[in-house]
Amino acid sequence: MRIARIRLHWVRLPLVTPFRTSVYTEYDREALLVSVHTTDGIVGWGECAAMAEPVYSPEYLEGCVQVLRERLIPLVQRLTEVTAENTRAAFTAVDGNANAKSVLEMAILDAQLRREKTSLATYLGATRTSVPAGVSLGIMTRDELLDAVDRFWNREHYRRIKLKIQPDWDEEPVRLVREFLPPGAAVQVDANGAYTPADAGRLARLDDYDLLMIEQPLGADDIDGHAELARRVKTRICLDEPIVSAATAAHAIDAGAAAIINIKPGRVGGYLEARDIHDACGARGVPVWVGGMLETGIGRAANVALAAMPHFTLVGDLSGSERFYKRDITPPIVVRDGHLQVPTGPGIGIEPDVAALDAATERTEWIDLAAESITARAR
Repeated sequence: MRIARIRLHWVRLPLVTPFRTSVYTEYDREALLVSVHTTDGIVGWGECAAMAEPVYSPEYLEGCVQVLRERLIPLVQRLTEVTAENTRAAFTAVDGNANAKSVLEMAILDAQLRREKTSLATYLGATRTSVPAGVSLGIMTRDELLDAVDRFWNREHYRRIKLKIQPDWDEEPVRLVREFLPPGAAVQVDANGAYTPADAGRLARLDDYDLLMIEQPLGADDIDGHAELARRVKTRICLDEPIVSAATAAHAIDAGAAAIINIKPGRVGGYLEARDIHDACGARGVPVWVGGMLETGIGRAANVALAAMPHFTLVGDLSGSERFYKRDITPPIVVRDGHLQVPTGPGIGIEPDVAALDAATERTEWIDLAAESITARAR
């Protein structure tokens, strides 16, 4: 496969309600989409999971754009045969920058699979035709929280509730939700690294609420601290931000720091590495689930395909489009009876709605790979 041009699309979609965590609050989804256009007329799509500002991870959108323009796209231009596998190997010449690598690899993989008339789910080895929907609820007032739980659990039949927590908002929301929901309802919490090892006693109080897990209680670089915390609390510890490869997942598990792993394709560099992490965790008997970053339908559809693999035995951050957007840039992804259908079409199985994409697009830029040196031009 040869690529003629690549197009960068800057889009902005207002959120239905603000999304607040212990680290940041989002009011809009500012996203970078990448479309690759092959010499034989096929178009593949990818979505960058990085945020507009470096508040959640060191990567941010304009930094990803710079790395794409100056490093990654020139590496693709030099390939005699462009495939996702060859692209991944070429990208080892660039350290880090997982989100930038992921969006371009995803777009190339989408084009490659469309060319081969194969779905992403089939390529990854998916074993299910639908996956359960899970919702992540940001930090909010008591009344807002209970209204949201009632909506997603009782009316839309989501199969798991995740609550964002921080030191002044942890046991109270968990108690409220546990009293509101029926016994045995699937509930977990996510701290986004808001606690320190000194908070072990506070976190241990959550053991009384039969939670599925405590996700990322400590800082991303504190593997030893998570291992010690895991010895002091009964609730299983899940790691998110430190997991950037199959090797880091294996290390965290072997160190006793993680009983569960959250896999985000953008954070780990793409769906090929996500598959490797899935396999490494499966070999160790550790369950995994798919994390989310408020993706549009492009990234959401791909994540649903990933979640259909066999070791994704826990419900992920996979919700319908209406959870975040009044109008997504793709046909809406819909929750039915608490489940999302795995796309079966070629590639990621979904394409942008042209009118919706145009309405959300703030600017675009074409990058020509056919010339001897890369040239770029704005829309």
